[in-house]
Order: sequence, then C-alpha cells, then structure tokens
Amino acid sequence: DFLKDVYTTINTKELHPASRLLSKITSVPVPPNKAIVGQNAFAHEAGIHQDGVLKNPLTYEIMKPEDVGFPSSQIVIGKHSGRHALMKKIAEFGYELSPEEIKTVYSRIKDLADRKKRIYDEDIEAILFDEILKTKKEDRYELISVNFSGGTDMEPTATIVIRENGQTKKSSAIGDGPVDAVYRAIQNAIGMNFELVDYSVKSISGGTDAQGDVSVILKLGDISANGTGVSTDIVVASAKAFISAINRIDKISKLKKNPEIKEKRAL
Repeated sequence: DFLKDVYTTINTKELHPASRLLSKITSVPVPPNKAIVGQNAFAHEAGIHQDGVLKNPLTYEIMKPEDVGFPSSQIVIGKHSGRHALMKKIAEFGYELSPEEIKTVYSRIKDLADRKKRIYDEDIEAILFDEILKTKKEDRYELISVNFSGGTDMEPTATIVIRENGQTKKSSAIGDGPVDAVYRAIQNAIGMNFELVDYSVKSISGGTDAQGDVSVILKLGDISANGTGVSTDIVVASAKAFISAINRIDKISKLKKNPEIKEKRAL
C-alpha cells in the first residue's frame, strides 16, 4: 500500500517501438529472449502454457503485450492491400507520416509484395526506417544503380552509379566476391579509401525471398559511422549500407569543420 500514491509519466506503450527504433539506429539487434521487448517475450511454446494463456493471458503473463507497445492487429499486408490498411499498420508502429511519405512507403511495399508471398511487420518496419528516417535530401551521395556478375569460372565484378551533389558518377571494380567488388567500386567513384570496421547481415523474415538487413561500420581518419541497407538482394542492401555510412561520415566531418560547432563544444 505504501506505493499507492507513487506514479510516473512513463508511456509504457512506447517501450517496444522505442526499442526497435534504437536497434535500427545503432545496428544492435534486440535478443529474442530479451524481457518485455524481445521477440519471444510473449511467446509460449509449451502446451500447458498455451492453454493457460488462451483461457486467461494473465495466467503466465504479468502484463499485456499491448501495454508495452506490441502490435495487436492481425492485419496482413500484401499486394492487394490498400493504403488504409497500411496507414493503420504504420500507426501501430507509432509513426506519423505525411501524405507524401505514405505514398513513398506504399510504393516500396507494393513493389516488395510483387516479389514476396507475404509481407511481415519486420519488412514494413525496415522499409519505414530505410525510406523515411534517413534524411536523404541532405545526403551528399545517392545510390542510383548496382550491377554485378560472378560465378565459379569468372571474377566477381560490380558496376555502380552514384549521384554526388547532382553529378552522376559511374565506376567498376573487381573484388573477392560481389560485396567486396561493390565496396571497391563505390570507393573508386567517391575517390576515398574507407576502412570497413564491421559488416553484418541478417534476415528480416523467413523464406528465400526474405529481405536482408545489412549493417556496416566505416572509418575515415578519426571519424567512424554505421550505415544500414535493406533489400531482397544482399549485394544491393550492402551497397545501400555503404552509401548510408559514407553519408554519415560526410555529415560528421562537416560538423567538425563548422566553427560554430567548435565554439559551442569549447563552451
């Protein structure tokens, strides 16, 4: 009873969305067995547990999934889904998008639905982060196209086209695998040698048609930055991740050279 007058202003329904967003920004995955925000936090495999939860969720759960922000809707997004269903799903994730942003995301999801049998929540969330949360209008470099070839009897070769401040640049390179070839081609086009500190890839959902989520950390001098890329093609996702990290390094570099920033840091 001594806690009856104690309260906080914590919005617990934002716990799960905030955790997912932080995971995307930092490229650090949330362990499936993590309490409250992990994918398996409210999963039950044992028959007796499943039976108890179906009869009364509070039998084995100390809280409701919806109370910490887990989506409760059973709406499945596919190629026949309309914008209203997508807007509802986006709202469940806690995002507020402009009509133009919804149009962009809807177009990408419809394109993905033409290549996949089913669109998972993780797919939608990955597209939201990849397309909306990155400030592409302020980016110096933009990936236009990626083409690559390789096999058991030929050297992996990649050709990339990027746009730098409105100027189109094209470059090709040979590498130890298609991802390495793309990495070398991007460096050739930009004219800088970045150090690849870390590279990781994970499947967003199940199946051979799943999207790949690539995370990288690049370093240039004393500046390092992470980047992410999403695509059903791992090589394309890798190219997006490289460009994403390079743009972040460019922005950090500009901030360090800005005298106003330096003056504020000195204070």
